[in-house]
Amino acid sequence: MTDADDPEFEPDPERVAALRETADEIRGDSSERKQLANILYRTSDLYDAEEDTSPEEIVRNVKFILEVTERGGLER
Repeated sequence: MTDADDPEFEPDPERVAALRETADEIRGDSSERKQLANILYRTSDLYDAEEDTSPEEIVRNVKFILEVTERGGLER
């Protein structure tokens, strides 16, 4: 079974909206708040019918977000 066939991640517009609303509420000036908001947005993609992603892709993306922040940003 692929992640797309997993009923746990079936499209759920209400869950997408709740995760994204929470992300918008916590986003702030600190890098930690921005990171958490980005992670919530990426997680919401699992439940968005228009997105094609998997938990593994999200984990890789989150690791990348954290690594970039640790290095001081993309501008290096």
